Amino acid sequence: MRRALDLAWQGWGRVHPNPMVGAVVLAADGTVLGEGFHAEFGGPHAEPQALAAAGTRARGATLVSSLEPCNHTGKQPPCTEAILRAGVRRVVAALGDPNPVAAGGADRLREAGVELDIGLMGLEAARQNAAFLHNARDHRRPFVALKLATSVDFRIADSEGRSRWVSGAEAREFVHWLRAGFDGIGVGLGTAVADDPMLSVRGAVAVRVPPIRIVFDRRLELPPHLDLVRTSRESRTLVVTEENVAPGRVEAVEGLGLSVLRTRNLGDALHQLRTAGVTALLIEGGGRLAGALLDDGLVDRFYWIQAPLWLGDGGVSAVRGLRSMPLEDATRWQVAERRSLGEDTLLVLDRV
Repeated sequence: MRRALDLAWQGWGRVHPNPMVGAVVLAADGTVLGEGFHAEFGGPHAEPQALAAAGTRARGATLVSSLEPCNHTGKQPPCTEAILRAGVRRVVAALGDPNPVAAGGADRLREAGVELDIGLMGLEAARQNAAFLHNARDHRRPFVALKLATSVDFRIADSEGRSRWVSGAEAREFVHWLRAGFDGIGVGLGTAVADDPMLSVRGAVAVRVPPIRIVFDRRLELPPHLDLVRTSRESRTLVVTEENVAPGRVEAVEGLGLSVLRTRNLGDALHQLRTAGVTALLIEGGGRLAGALLDDGLVDRFYWIQAPLWLGDGGVSAVRGLRSMPLEDATRWQVAERRSLGEDTLLVLDRV
C-alpha cells in the first residue's frame, strides 16, 4: 500500500480535481506483478494499468489500491469490470470512494465473489487526497491550505519588509511543486505589492491547468504597474474585494484585464471562488489574510516552512489579527508531515 501511495503522487498537478490513485498487483508470495497510477485527468485509471502490466499473472492475485475501485462509466470504463475480467482474487483499498457517482465498487466486487478489505493506511491516503475528499463532502467553499515561509521567530520579512529570500532554494522548489496541486493561488494586497509574485507554477510539474491567480484587496488598491496586473490578460486573475466598493474602482480594475468578485465576507468570498471553479486554494500570505482565515476557521491545512534564522521584534509577523484563546480552549492540529527541505524544515498540519 505504501508503494501504491507513492505511485499515486505522480498524478499531482495532472489529475485534479480527480483523486490521485496508485495500484499494485501482488502474487501470493508478495512478488509485484504490475503497477499503475492515474496519470492524467480523463486518462486510464490506476487499477486497469496495473492489471495490464501484470497480464495473465493477475489471475488469482491481490490488487492493492489507494482508493476503492470505481463502478461507473465516465471518461473511462468501470475499474471493477477490469478487475473481474482479470480474475483477481482479493482487493485491498486504503479508502472508500466518497463520490456517490463512482462509489459502489466494493459491493460490486463482493457480489462477484472477490475478497475485499478497505482501510489499510487509510489516514495516509486521506491526507494525500485531502482536497478531493473535502470537495466530495462540501461544495460551499474550496479546500483551503495556508503556506508560510518564516524565520524561527515566525517572521515573514525583516524590519524593512524584505522577504526574498527567507527560505532556501530547496524550499522554493517545493513551493512550485506544491502550487501544481491547486487550482487557485491567493495572496493579500500587502504581499502582492511588496513581492509582486507571479503566482505561477515554474517547477518540475507541467500542470494540466494553470492555477487562477487571486488577490484579496478590500478597497481595490492594487497598483496597475505590478507584473501580476500587467499579465492578467495572459493568466486568469481575480481580485476579491468588499461588496460596497465604489463602482468606478471596479470598472478601472476590470479595464486592466482582471475579474472582480464583490463579497460580503471571507466565507462569501470562498463560496464565490468555488463557484468560479476554484476547488483547492493555496494562500501564500500575508499576515492579515492568514489571521482572518484562521480566525474564521477557514483553513484546512497549514504548510509551514521554517528557516534557521531570527529576524527579531521588528520583523513582519507571519499571522496578524488572530484572536487570543485560553490554552485549554485552543485546538491542537494534527501533524501530517515533518521533513527537511535543505536547511529549512517543513511542517504540515491538518485542522481537526
